[in-house]
Amino acid sequence: MCQILIIYTGGTIGMMSDPKTKVLRPINFEQIMDNVPELERLNCRIKVHSFDEVIDSSNMNPAIWSKLAGLIQDNYDDVDGFVILHGSDTMAFSASALSFMLENLGKPVIFTGSQLPISAIRTDAKENLMTAIEIAKAKKNGVARVPEVCIYFDYKLFRGNRSFKYNSSKFEAFRSPNYPILAESGVHLRFSINDIRHPKEDGLIIHKKLTSEVAVLKLYPGISPKVVENILTADVGGVVMETFGAGNTSTDQWFIDLLKQAIDSGKVIVDISQCKVGTVELGRYETSKLLKDIGVANGYDMTFEAAITKTMYLLGNYDDPKLVKEYLETDLRGELTVS
Repeated sequence: MCQILIIYTGGTIGMMSDPKTKVLRPINFEQIMDNVPELERLNCRIKVHSFDEVIDSSNMNPAIWSKLAGLIQDNYDDVDGFVILHGSDTMAFSASALSFMLENLGKPVIFTGSQLPISAIRTDAKENLMTAIEIAKAKKNGVARVPEVCIYFDYKLFRGNRSFKYNSSKFEAFRSPNYPILAESGVHLRFSINDIRHPKEDGLIIHKKLTSEVAVLKLYPGISPKVVENILTADVGGVVMETFGAGNTSTDQWFIDLLKQAIDSGKVIVDISQCKVGTVELGRYETSKLLKDIGVANGYDMTFEAAITKTMYLLGNYDDPKLVKEYLETDLRGELTVS
């Protein structure tokens, strides 16, 4: 019989409305189980690790990601898959981070949660939880159907580092416009077998080192030299630059000079688009050719969440800015499509 480890970090799925104040408060996992008696009908053993103090996902950070990676490492040989219950607000960040931290992953790590508490009458929590477990235990010829870090929400399974939360009021909270969904739940579970990654080598490798020393430079018309300079001179190792369209920026000399000074000082700057659909094409337009010439890294079609966590991961594990830039432009875990 298969065994699944559920890691309960917190989030709306584990909330209950206080009868007097109507304020949502966390509940323990036993209370979650009480609301989903169907779990006992699943043909698998469920092992549970609940955080001593459940957290709102707004408080998620690299130290907690390292703790999650450690839990997966400690239980990897004993279970068939993992389900992580997590608040939806930062779920895509956590799923992206874990994808980089778990190299050669051969078992499913499925993040899920809900938009309504599990105790609510119209909750989406039960379906999300039940199907996430079904996916985590799914195998074909003894091999996991989806050996990836994923997000399951509202009948769809997404690659974790390709998804983002786009809606705070619909059950359909996540999207992945630049990569197909990996599975869809209906009368049957249908897997998109050609879109699912499998490890190239055996043996899980855990990378727990991450750095928070990453800044964000989001461009807008009229951004001032002082604002750009303050961000680029911050004591960080990397900058995620959100640009226009296919990776375009101002060609004003002061702007290019500030970017070049930052790169020459040892910082890594990666260019991703503010557009949710499409990819960065450095050099396609004159406005981005200068960026390519001075050494800005091409982030292609990475999500903001993937770009941030990948930069944290690379800076935490490599000291050479040139190597970090090379890996930023390389597809490591299915997070980007090199055009």
